[in-house]
Amino acid sequence: MSSTLRFQVVGEAFKKKAVEVPNRESRPSEFFAKYVFNRQKMAKYLPGYVYEKMCDVIDNGSKLDLATADAVAAGMKQWAMELGVTHCTHWFQPLTEGTAEKHDGFVEHDGKGGMIEEFTGKALVQQEPDASSFPSGGIRSTFEARGYSAWDPASPVFVIGDTLMIPTVFISYTGEALDYKAPLKKSLKAVDKAATAVAQYFYPDATKVICNLGWEQEYFLVDEDLYAARPDLLMTGRTLMGHDSARNQQMDDHYFGSIPERVAAFMKDLEIQALELGIPCKTRHNEVAPNQFELAPIYEECNLAIDHNMLIMQLMRTVARKHGFRCLLHEKPFAGINGSGKHNNWSLCTNTGVLLHGPGKTALDNLRFVTFIVETLMAVYRHDSLLKASIISATNAHRLGGNEAPPSIISSFLGAQLTELLEKLEESDDDELFNLSGKQALSLDIPQIPELMRDNTDRNRTSPFAFTGNRFEFRAVGSQANCAASMIVLNTAVAEALTDFKARVDALIGQGVDTFKAILNVVREDIKTCKPIRFDGNGYSEEWRQEATRRGLNVETSAPIILDHYLDESTVRMFSSMNVLSEAELQARTEIKHETYTKKVQIEGRVFGDLCLNHILPIATRYQSQLIDNVCKVQSIFPVDRAAKVSATNMYLIEQISEHNAYIVENVERLIEARRVANRITDVREKAIAYHDTVAPLIEDIRQHVDKLEMIVDDEYWPLPKYREMLFIR
Repeated sequence: MSSTLRFQVVGEAFKKKAVEVPNRESRPSEFFAKYVFNRQKMAKYLPGYVYEKMCDVIDNGSKLDLATADAVAAGMKQWAMELGVTHCTHWFQPLTEGTAEKHDGFVEHDGKGGMIEEFTGKALVQQEPDASSFPSGGIRSTFEARGYSAWDPASPVFVIGDTLMIPTVFISYTGEALDYKAPLKKSLKAVDKAATAVAQYFYPDATKVICNLGWEQEYFLVDEDLYAARPDLLMTGRTLMGHDSARNQQMDDHYFGSIPERVAAFMKDLEIQALELGIPCKTRHNEVAPNQFELAPIYEECNLAIDHNMLIMQLMRTVARKHGFRCLLHEKPFAGINGSGKHNNWSLCTNTGVLLHGPGKTALDNLRFVTFIVETLMAVYRHDSLLKASIISATNAHRLGGNEAPPSIISSFLGAQLTELLEKLEESDDDELFNLSGKQALSLDIPQIPELMRDNTDRNRTSPFAFTGNRFEFRAVGSQANCAASMIVLNTAVAEALTDFKARVDALIGQGVDTFKAILNVVREDIKTCKPIRFDGNGYSEEWRQEATRRGLNVETSAPIILDHYLDESTVRMFSSMNVLSEAELQARTEIKHETYTKKVQIEGRVFGDLCLNHILPIATRYQSQLIDNVCKVQSIFPVDRAAKVSATNMYLIEQISEHNAYIVENVERLIEARRVANRITDVREKAIAYHDTVAPLIEDIRQHVDKLEMIVDDEYWPLPKYREMLFIR
């Protein structure tokens, strides 16, 4: 991009006005789930017996027979065609971090030379996308193309535009999972079974445990014209070069500040469309970094919540463009300011109450609370490396450990009261310890301000896995990730911990130990075992890193090496015993993750080299030539002594540009050679390690010199929109 064009683009971006969003005269509750075939729609469009059957399928997991599917499809088609729908698609989540869909029309021959609109139970239940073109990690060869998508009735069908969207799982011809939803549903089944068995110690009437999830989605908005003028943003999702803006987030004035008019219009439009699709948007606000924002819904059942998160990311990208923005979901699109995460608020509840909610009214109720807290900690302690692997990526690695994100060391914050209780329980089995207090009043002694209720736990932003009252908040998940990856691991690990817990408790009960005592004894053992995972201090400190090492926690920072933990013996055993993922499926996913890491760094390396050689160096050289020309003219006009003084500054700049240019040229060649060497490696893991160790560091190293050139070269010459121009929406 020429400098003149850059100024035109920046100027136009600053002139943009908010896009008018049609006002809704009705309340959100009146148009919520307008385009969702939920129970209300099923009750209206399905025969009574079919509706009852579908409720049984959704609530109890009973099998769906083809006759029922045909009846559901007939009612669903009627509803959809009233909305102008002409096509249907199976909407699934392949191992690409995105979603996929293949649209089929409601079109069949009528046998008389015409056509009819047809949608059968078979089309609803099953579709056959091409499995060979999606990542399979070796499960399917290119010539083995068949794969199947199968309807997930637990996630309601919805309509976007003229298409009926059917949430599905995606499996290979031989039955292996090729997506995130299939193992997620298995992990939910595992935690339901294990948690229900333990919950029945406390609530005999409990028959089901539901995993709830509330995600908080952070994102950036950038003017579309400025985005298009940055090849690095366009190709990689982040800026590979760019000097800090003199002002970014240091004044803390963007956080929770007044939402800019254009952004507010985008948010309103986004929320309306999300609510119409049944996504219960609750919170919107400015985040810490300039141009950074957050959206959060009310919690939902985990499977549905993840579908809604994948859908909201799709909506964000679409609606943003309508408003002249591009939505950036990369975890670290701009250096030097906060990145974006996706905090996963995870909890368990039964038909009798929330298992992590406490304190209760009785000692038994409080023992239930402590039991599920401790067994969750046991799951995290046993599989901290695997949980870390579930959230690591080439993109999230840039964010973790920064001052806005948790470190890449998995630990759990509990707060003073709960920590004190667990420490006492290590040494004593006094039942009085379970007479826990609830929220305490906080008197502010300020006129006209009401008394506040203080939670039992504070918040710790440096903790990757913090307890926040009635749930754990897994803060380390990346903003563009499919959060099913981390939830599959967490659910399965908790299921394993609870299964092991119950086996040990039952063994004690079989020996004649009172149930309360048996539970307490096992809980006390586990409190001692998982103690290393508990940390309430500053997760950013070097002291914590050293302490974590002494505790035996995983402090590795290399993403490719962290991913190895998907194939640990303990990981394979856990997933196999809980019937969630086979060893072959784990090997495939690990291979895909290594390949994905390599490809992302590879693309960054190629884009970065191109920008350096074809954008930055020519501009720096042109400006240097102008300086040289000025020096020559000064020397031709002034006496030698006077000319030396006049041209001293320009001579210094000329030398600086020469040094930076020479460094960039030399090291871009090293970068290209490092890629060539890495590309010759056939083992996917070793190739990923090579890209991590040799290619990625060179990009960051060369960037420093490019960013220094940005501060030297005349602003009129610089070809790329700068941070100060991109980070402040007008």
